[in-house]
Amino acid sequence: MDTDDLSTKTYNAILREAEKFHHDLTLRFGLLSYECSGETEFIKKSEALIYTIKKYNKVEISDMFFGNPPSVIELRKALDKILSNILTLKDK
Repeated sequence: MDTDDLSTKTYNAILREAEKFHHDLTLRFGLLSYECSGETEFIKKSEALIYTIKKYNKVEISDMFFGNPPSVIELRKALDKILSNILTLKDK
């Protein structure tokens, strides 16, 4: 699935919110979409990705951001915001 196949709500809740924080975070979610057969699976896998990233150590975060890591505290805030958006999507 391509990100163009997502509804506007899902795109804004996950990808646009990730882009507000850092393009490299958006890239992770964008690449994830290619592993999904539909929007519901993308939402589920995005939630799982957030929980995975939250467990990353500093080296893994640095690798994810190509050697230019953001503040861990700010990254967690961004992930929490995306997670909140996902939970809102799932409630509707």
